[in-house]
Formats: sequence, structure tokens, C-alpha cells
Amino acid sequence: MASDGPSNAIDPSIFEYLKAHGEEELQVGDRLHQLTSALNRQVSVCQGLLSRIHSTPSSKLPPLLKQVEDDGIKPEIDTVGELAQFASQYPYYKYNGRWSRTVQSVVGTILLTAWLGGLGTDSNPGEIGRLLTIEEVGEILRVPTNLKDGDAFHITIEEYILALTDITEELSRLAMNSVTLGDVDLTVRISGFIKDLFAGFQLLNLKNDIVRKRVDAVKYHVKKVEDVIYDLSLRNLISKPEPSS
Repeated sequence: MASDGPSNAIDPSIFEYLKAHGEEELQVGDRLHQLTSALNRQVSVCQGLLSRIHSTPSSKLPPLLKQVEDDGIKPEIDTVGELAQFASQYPYYKYNGRWSRTVQSVVGTILLTAWLGGLGTDSNPGEIGRLLTIEEVGEILRVPTNLKDGDAFHITIEEYILALTDITEELSRLAMNSVTLGDVDLTVRISGFIKDLFAGFQLLNLKNDIVRKRVDAVKYHVKKVEDVIYDLSLRNLISKPEPSS
């Protein structure tokens, strides 16, 4: 006689659900990989163009920066827009690790280009030494910044700070190469900027280990440039301020 007790059969809808969601995650992952791969290629182009700053006097930077904007940053902006539109359909903190490092590099190219005098507007013409805020970076990329609620794609404070540490390393290298190019004034300007930036970092309460370590490393960039300035001072290549009467 058949038992009337409860069946031990598992509801097949459970596995149908798992299969459907597993396939969706694969599709999302594949699309994010496509977008970040395209963005990484554009970052490489941008960084390759920016590497020419080390052999270009500051007086001849404008044409180079225009090329950086047209061939590097504009494609980055377009792809970040595609990434933002797609990623905002899904939980931000589930997938943001897939693009965060790449976006940090994008922000770094924008910050460096602007600091060198690029990305100017009619109301705010480009000039050497201009540090964009995170909000200004967001406006250039046409994406939100530092969202506290919601799953929409955005630029985070962490990505911005890490990008700043990236450009201090690049600028410390430029400080030395500018001496070779006879552009001592640019070296002095870089020195002041990096020291001010590092002083600003000391005001932050950094809890993320990666960010804290990267910020701590900035002091070595400061030291490297200070050594260059010291050597220039010994050789009397830096004009000293006149004593006040």
C-alpha cells in the first residue's frame, strides 16, 4: 500500500530559478568585461599620449593636450557613459570591483590633463596647476559622484583619492625631466603642489588600508622632488625671494 506521508521530491522550480539567475550573472559579467576591456584600451592610449609630457617643454604642451582630449579622454567619456548606463541596472556593490581600478585610471588621466592646462572651458580656461574637484571630474564624465544611497554607477571618493596618488607619482617624474628640458619653473610648481597635496592628505581620516598605504607612499614622491629642488638651489638655478625691507 502506498504511503500517504510527505514526498521527499525537491521542487524543480528552485533549480530553474538558480539556473536563470546564474545565466544572468554570466551575461552581466561578460558585458562588464567587454566595457572595461574597451575602457582599459582607451586608458592605455591616453596614458601613452600623456607619457610625451616628459619630453615636451610646458610651452609646447597645448597641442599635445588637445590630442590627449580628442584621442584619449573623449573616447573614455563615451565608454564610461555606456558602463554607467549598463551597470546602474544592477546592484552597485555587487559588481563595482570589476571596474573600480579602471575608472580610477580614467580619473587619473583627467586630473593630470587638467593639471597640465588641458580640459579648459570658456568660463574656466586651462592653466597649469589646476586641480579638479571630484564634482568637476563627474561633470566631465557626465556621471554622479559620491552617491550615498542607491545602486547607480558613480565615482567614489576612494577612486578620486587613489587617482590623486597616481598623478603625484607621474608629476614627481615630470619634475626631474623638466629640469633636463630647462623648465625649472615647472619643477618648482610641481614641488609646491605635491607638498600641499600631501599636507591635505594628512587631514583625512583614512580607514581603507589600500588608500592609506597609497597616500603614505606620496611622501616618497615629495622627498624625490625635494631632492631635485635642493640640488637646483645649490646650483643657484632657483631664484630666491628678496628679503623684505
